[in-house]
Amino acid sequence: MNTLLLRLVPLLLLAATPAQEKLGRGASNEQLIDERLRASVSKGLDWLAAHQHKDGYWAELVGYKLNTNYETLDNRPLPHVGVTSLALMSFLAGGHLPDRGKYGDVLNRGLDFVLSCAQDDGQITQNGTRMYSHAFATLFLAEVYGMVERPEVKRVLQRSVDLIVDSQNVEGGWRYRPFARESDMSITVCQVLALRSARNVGIHVPITTIRNAQNYVYRSAVRGNDRTFRGGWRGGYGDEGGSFRYQNREHTRATFPLTAAGVTTLYAAGEYDSPIIRDAIDFLDKNVVSFSNEWQGHYFFFYGHYYAVQAYYITGDPKWTKYFRTIKGMLLDQQRADGSWLCHTGPGDAFGTAVSTLILQIPLQYLPIFQR
Repeated sequence: MNTLLLRLVPLLLLAATPAQEKLGRGASNEQLIDERLRASVSKGLDWLAAHQHKDGYWAELVGYKLNTNYETLDNRPLPHVGVTSLALMSFLAGGHLPDRGKYGDVLNRGLDFVLSCAQDDGQITQNGTRMYSHAFATLFLAEVYGMVERPEVKRVLQRSVDLIVDSQNVEGGWRYRPFARESDMSITVCQVLALRSARNVGIHVPITTIRNAQNYVYRSAVRGNDRTFRGGWRGGYGDEGGSFRYQNREHTRATFPLTAAGVTTLYAAGEYDSPIIRDAIDFLDKNVVSFSNEWQGHYFFFYGHYYAVQAYYITGDPKWTKYFRTIKGMLLDQQRADGSWLCHTGPGDAFGTAVSTLILQIPLQYLPIFQR
């Protein structure tokens, strides 16, 4: 058994959901892992490794969401700390370790790059990346902490966590920049997952920070017959109870990705049994196919399923198995011959490939953050 597994086994024993306990730990996941999935992941990781810069990063378009588009800060790919962190997470999700094995050097060089992006105020950023990227970098450092004997990992991790805690606003959430007055669901979920992972490895995170974020998410839920948010997916609005809003404002969208983010945030905050969660899962069930077909290749698709796979995994069977078979089939069909996934709107193909391989590797159960 490798050292990563030795580190994870106690966490996994504590992390099984009631559904997994009934099945026998990992029983349903073993049924989902086949040779086609393994071959797909292997090709995807090989593609990522081949496209990593010698200095450890992946160059993608740095930008931000603008309605349904992606507004870039520069028209050329630049070192992207957020995409780099997601790509490195995908290697960890396959059980790979820094400085060991086939991808050891990929992880080691990537870790060097992420650490080099830490600023004096604690933010992990480069080339104008925002709090999304900071959270993904923090999550990566928390997951890799303990695997490497490098004191600067803990030092950078603690400072990055402190920035997240200190910049939470009075609403209980976060926005694109630290210390912003407004919040949104897509930014808040990233920060809460990063804090959860850091807390799992012994980094101090005030419980009040988590509770305030949890309350923010509760206030973002569309309840019962609330019909304030109307329109189809192309308009970006949900029109039924069970969804979650982008912001706690009138006429802000409530969509599949935001609903998946809301459920995942509540799970990360330690809330597992709520009518709001059950309604949200029902909403996801009803919309997973239509959403996926409409947004294939768009960054909405990738980040929507990045959170949906976590929401369903922690929910457990039978919904987990049904969902994963659906998204697995979609991703295997969408993978290109060279091993990558096309992201036509968003940071680029490294982003699509990193997220796709992460999703496909969830049943392997290597990363504690993807456990209850």
